[in-house]
Amino acid sequence: MPRLYILLTLLLAFSLVTGGSVVYADSVPTDHSRLDLRGACAALTTSFYASPECDAEMTADPAPPVVALAVDHGAMAGYTYMRVVVEGAVMVHNAPYGSPLYVLDPGFNFITPRTVQEHWVEINPGEWVRRDQLAFVSPSVFTGAFVQSEPSRPFGWFLKNLYASDRPGGPPVITPDKLLYRYQITYIYTTINVDGLDWYLVAPGKWVEQRLMGLAKRIPRPGGVQGRWVAVDLYEQTLVAYENDTMVFATLVSSGLAGFSTNTGTFQVWGHRLNGPMSGAEGQSDYYMLENVPYALYFDGNISLHGTYWHDGFGYRRSHGCVNLSITDAHWLYDWLGAGGGVHVYYSRPY
Repeated sequence: MPRLYILLTLLLAFSLVTGGSVVYADSVPTDHSRLDLRGACAALTTSFYASPECDAEMTADPAPPVVALAVDHGAMAGYTYMRVVVEGAVMVHNAPYGSPLYVLDPGFNFITPRTVQEHWVEINPGEWVRRDQLAFVSPSVFTGAFVQSEPSRPFGWFLKNLYASDRPGGPPVITPDKLLYRYQITYIYTTINVDGLDWYLVAPGKWVEQRLMGLAKRIPRPGGVQGRWVAVDLYEQTLVAYENDTMVFATLVSSGLAGFSTNTGTFQVWGHRLNGPMSGAEGQSDYYMLENVPYALYFDGNISLHGTYWHDGFGYRRSHGCVNLSITDAHWLYDWLGAGGGVHVYYSRPY
């Protein structure tokens, strides 16, 4: 594994020198925080937060015109991994109970199990790790959705199981009819700000605070971009795919954490890789080593859109700068966008 990994790392470094991202233009600050809201629900206030007219409007238009992308079980079946679950370094041996070969440094480490015996796991040909130092992980089955026609209003996903409030700024109402489910998709019918936080009306008598949702917001096509492109909203942690000016797909993502923020700007996909290792922060407490990261589309140096098997936290920042997607979403995007597609990264409001 070390020699193969070093070779792949050198190849990637060479590609960064010979073929980097193309930036069309600097990201121009634009106010995307205002939602395009209209109709009877837009007239609601903190004092009058319900009306028969608004309820009728929601009943007549109960859900966005989207169809979920089917889970790609074939792609997911190719990504069976185990995570190193012990603190400290892990010794790799040349055989079960054999001689030491090298050490896996402490960190966020995943390996590919080739052979699993009672007490040992072969992670590469002739490389074995004790079974009790590893645990199997399952990739997320979350998927985004195809947009069938122009939505009449903004829409988004709940980021956790939650109980809605019956008024903006109110406490959650713990009754079965107020229960909303993680990754459920819904329209936003109006927004009311309470103490600096937006509250979204998602159904009659159901209000949800903004930090519990990720919204897909339409934005204008950036200058210089034509054909297929994606918009990554770092505030909402969402990705929307467009064919010129037509919205065709939307999903939740996970971008860079504080200190590793994904750069804003308008880029072009300059390279792609079906799968390969990624690592970083060597010698630091947040060191990571990930084998066979799938469906990578590079757009900003070594920063890419790629599939993710190691977490199910879409809608929240999780990465060291890349844009994480579920394996199913990443596979679809890899085939649809490809090299040369546009990637616009922006904040719809300050984070």
